[in-house]
Amino acid sequence: MRRVVITGAGTINALGHGLSQTISAMKAGRSGIGPLDFRDADRLSVRIGAQVKDYDPEARFSRQELVLYDRFTQFALIAAQEAMARAGLAIDGALAERSGVVLGNSGGGLGTVEDNYRTVFEEGKNRVHPFTVPRLMSNAAASQVSMAHNLRGPSYTVASACASSNHAMGQALLLIRAGMADVMLTGGSEAMLCFGGIKAWEGLRVMSKDACRPFSATRTGMVQGEGAAVFVFEELEHAKARGAEILAEVAGFSMTADAADIVMPSREGAARAIAGALRDAGLNPEDVGYINAHGTGTTANDKTECAAVADAFGQAAGQVLISSTKSMHGHLIGGTGAVELVAALMALTEGVIAPTIGYEAPDPECPLDVVPNEAREAKVSAVLSNAFAFGGLNAVIALKKAP
Repeated sequence: MRRVVITGAGTINALGHGLSQTISAMKAGRSGIGPLDFRDADRLSVRIGAQVKDYDPEARFSRQELVLYDRFTQFALIAAQEAMARAGLAIDGALAERSGVVLGNSGGGLGTVEDNYRTVFEEGKNRVHPFTVPRLMSNAAASQVSMAHNLRGPSYTVASACASSNHAMGQALLLIRAGMADVMLTGGSEAMLCFGGIKAWEGLRVMSKDACRPFSATRTGMVQGEGAAVFVFEELEHAKARGAEILAEVAGFSMTADAADIVMPSREGAARAIAGALRDAGLNPEDVGYINAHGTGTTANDKTECAAVADAFGQAAGQVLISSTKSMHGHLIGGTGAVELVAALMALTEGVIAPTIGYEAPDPECPLDVVPNEAREAKVSAVLSNAFAFGGLNAVIALKKAP
């Protein structure tokens, strides 16, 4: 079987404009959550989120480009550019047809949708910009990344709510394993922090008004974030042949469906996904040193995930470190698994486990080592990253140290 490795990574999110800033923030246990700053935020009940601060689109893109790029596309392009630069990779010649992109996204160009609804309904105008559809469509980011980097192979978008990025990265792994590509850019992006985006989530009554405290008995709900992370997945021999630095091996992937409830998670479905990723990677539970949890900070998710880990890991559940970085960068919905893979990579490459910040009191239904409040040094050789989405869609990725 063809093996797949990661040779490049890039991100922009509430913790930093790039990989180095993000890793530094994760090590420091720094929160990117704060007051929301956008039009009509004062009309919301939930007024906090993990926004990308100090971001100037005009410093990154030309006016002609910004006509076509919604905020979620901008984030994806920035992350992809950093990933390609770190991989030292330029796509040309025959390699272009053996290279592609699969990105996860859930909200599409929600900011563009909101702006144009305001134009039509509030301002009473009868026309919208002719590029409205190319800006708002969910595949816009993947398509723009393919054009920016000459990726002429498999290119598409995966939308599975909060599991979108993990599903996308799993698809990239499978495409390379199957021989359909040698290089894939993959990850996810999201930019749903606008009035309509937050107002819709308020209706679910799962949002916190003060902080994200996964696994803590004092949790009050999830907090939304925005941003993107993109990785270069590459066939192992191809990476070796060009002398690329290998960050980690993408060793396993599993996806399951609960087929039970549109919003309530299933312990059994999540446990099957975790166990499936272990099997696919050829790992035993005791081989895994760290799990980046889905860890939204809602009671339903936290207790279900802890139970699922206990079911899948058995006695080894007491030894594995598990943390939720959503406590720092917020829940990026379709883009969240991609940013969380940065923490998984950090554990493998730097021996540092990102903490679950905001932890105040133990929850008897979450009796695992959740690395509360402070990062921890630990030598690990294999990690998992969990994603469990509305709709009962589960996707788990396993990474190993670079071969």
